[in-house]
Order: sequence, then C-alpha cells, then structure tokens
Amino acid sequence: MDDAKGQESGQQSGQPIGRQSGHLMLITPERVFYAGLLGRPRERCPGAFHVYVALQGGLWLTTADGVEASGELLVVAPNVLHTIASEYRAAICLVIEPETIRPGAFEEMVKRLSGPESPAFARRIRQAYVELRQRHGGDDISSAEFDTMCFGEALPARALDPRVARAMLQIGKFSGEPLTAASCAAEAALSPSRFLHLFKAETGVPLRRYRIWNRIGAASRAIAEGRTLTEAAHGAGFASSAHFSTAFRDMFGMMPSELFAALRSDAPIHA
Repeated sequence: MDDAKGQESGQQSGQPIGRQSGHLMLITPERVFYAGLLGRPRERCPGAFHVYVALQGGLWLTTADGVEASGELLVVAPNVLHTIASEYRAAICLVIEPETIRPGAFEEMVKRLSGPESPAFARRIRQAYVELRQRHGGDDISSAEFDTMCFGEALPARALDPRVARAMLQIGKFSGEPLTAASCAAEAALSPSRFLHLFKAETGVPLRRYRIWNRIGAASRAIAEGRTLTEAAHGAGFASSAHFSTAFRDMFGMMPSELFAALRSDAPIHA
C-alpha cells in the first residue's frame, strides 16, 4: 500500500454519538455505523455499500428497478436507488466507502453476507453495536478495527496512486478552506481534467462525490459537538444548510434534523 494512503488510514477515527437511548452513530472518513430509527420509508441513492441489519424482526428492501428482498441482513451496492423498511422501525446501517477497498473485495464479501453465513454475520454486527455502545468517549476506531468488529476480518485496502492518496488525505483534513480540483491538480502537477480522470480511475468515484461524503462527515461531527445545522453546514463547506440536508438525506434516507434529534432523544430505540 502507498505510504500516504497508509498514513491516511491510520488517522481515520471517530467517536460514537448518542448512546444513552440506544441510538448510535459512529462516523469515520471511510465508514459509518448507525443504529436507530430509519424514519419514513423514502428512496435513497447513496454512493457507498450499505449493509442493513435488523435489530429485531425483519427488513424489507425494494429497488427502483423492482427487485424486492427481505431478511435480517440485506446489502445494497453503491448508486442503487432503493427503499428500506423495518418491522420495528429501527435497524443497524453500515456504510462502506467503495473507493477505500480493493476492487471486487466487497463484492466477494457480499456473497458471504447473503449466503449461509448471513445469520452469523447479523449476530456479529449486532454484537458490534453492543460493543460500540460500551466504548468510552474519546476512543478511536480505525477502518481495519471497524471491519474486524463487523465482519471478522479487515477488508483489503485499495492501492492508490500517491498523487490521489495525497489529495484524499488533504480532503480528509478539511478545515473550512475550499479544496478545489484545480488545487488538487496543481499539487499533483497535472491539469485539472487529467487529475479528475486519474482520481475517478483510481477510486471509482468522481472527486466531487468524494468531497461531498467528507463534508457530510465533517458537518455531522460538528452537529454532534453542539453546532447548529447551519453552522455545521457552512463550516464543512456546503453553500447552505439546505444543500447539506439534501446530501445527507440522499445518503441516510433521513433529514439530519430528524436523525440527530433521535440520537439526542431519551426515547428508547424501539419506540
């Protein structure tokens, strides 16, 4: 693995948010672990792998092209428009960014998640939820630890061109200053068009979508720390709170105000 990418992976960490009521969200630059209410069934089309696990009962999945599935563990590939519903309104949702994983690796894992091992994986992920609720504030979690906790092994990381890895590291360190394709290209000694092509070829996702994902994470962490939605959105580089809310809803199927209200609520997770 490239050294810059390895350094980036070593810095990826997060803290669980909202554990008192049973709702929980852990956000890192490469992974999300959410347990809580799914909200009203509405279509979502995230650019990441989603693994849904029922806390109780079952789940129902419907895709825009008419595919239907049900069970206690369901997996959705990136960029698939779908609706998810739970018998008990609440579920666990794992979000895995595809550009961080060796091409084909998660597709191989999906076969296991959807096969005879599915019940064992569901139990393991529910146990990971229990363990995350017990973590002390300030504990960090790497992508490898996240994967091992949820899947029993670390997913193989994608080897990246050093120029792309450096850009991803800078984007992950977002501090409120705009990081444009032009600035990334200049750092890589490439034209903007060539850099955008290289980034997409190396990661499998456009630079714009990758930046939005990181901004969603930065804004979400700021809200968890007590910032208002507007402050968090502007601080993370969104043009407005409405822009942030739309991007967040596309990823999680809920408005951020709904989700963070649930995280801060004293109501039990199965209410």
